[in-house]
Amino acid sequence: MANIRSAEKDIRRTKTRTARNQAVKGRIRTLRKKVLAALAKGDAKTAGAALAEFSSAADKAAKSKVIHKNTAARLKSRVAAKMAKK
Repeated sequence: MANIRSAEKDIRRTKTRTARNQAVKGRIRTLRKKVLAALAKGDAKTAGAALAEFSSAADKAAKSKVIHKNTAARLKSRVAAKMAKK
């Protein structure tokens, strides 16, 4: 346990930031699954809309440094490749 007041504040800050980052990462995972589910159904229109939403969320997460920019690019590339294949 922290003994210094600023260290206690850092612990509180870390908890808040961790919760926020986990929410963003969870949203990215959910949106990715949404695209893949639409592709599995064969619904190209829904998959296209979901892909745009997923790409936007991944870019925003990379911009705010929740995930690395290359990670966002890799995730988007893989999903887009699956979409192009169908």
